[in-house]
Amino acid sequence: MTRDTTFTRRRFTALTATAALSTALAGCSGSGGDAANAAAADGDDATTAESTAEPTTESGGTTGGDDGSGDGSAPQFDGWFDNVDNYDGVLDKTGSSTVTVTVGAQANGGAFGFGPAAVRVSTGTTVVWEWNGKGGSHNVAAADGGFESELVGDSGHTFEHTFEEAGTYRYACTPHETLGMKGAVVVE
Repeated sequence: MTRDTTFTRRRFTALTATAALSTALAGCSGSGGDAANAAAADGDDATTAESTAEPTTESGGTTGGDDGSGDGSAPQFDGWFDNVDNYDGVLDKTGSSTVTVTVGAQANGGAFGFGPAAVRVSTGTTVVWEWNGKGGSHNVAAADGGFESELVGDSGHTFEHTFEEAGTYRYACTPHETLGMKGAVVVE
């Protein structure tokens, strides 16, 4: 299964405008976004979205025979992290029931990263992506289409997905993927 990359004219325009605005505003304010800070100051609660899609593995997601199944070798990502400047290996979080990944982490010339970029978890682990309100609007979209959050810029917003099957799951922020805003979850 592949991610549907067809866009309506409205979605394309919105994503292009969001990416342009995010790039233009990156670094202009150390506050992490006036809208997010205003919402927090007003006491607005961040919304939470939960994935209901069944996890699926991406075929051919790794090379060298490692599928993230815990054989001790490092997963190979076939160039997935080539333009990701905050990728420095796979953080081992096996044994944890919940793992949090920051959305909007400092990377790739602004707040265009996931932190950590790659994490190893056990089957049954829930990964919670939490927006920090920096870098404009972001989403979390599986490369194989298995899960996708809404496009959000609010600090404190969360999206979660429980990984029930072993495999390597690649994901990206759709509007910032070309900047290198990509991540991976290796499930064993």
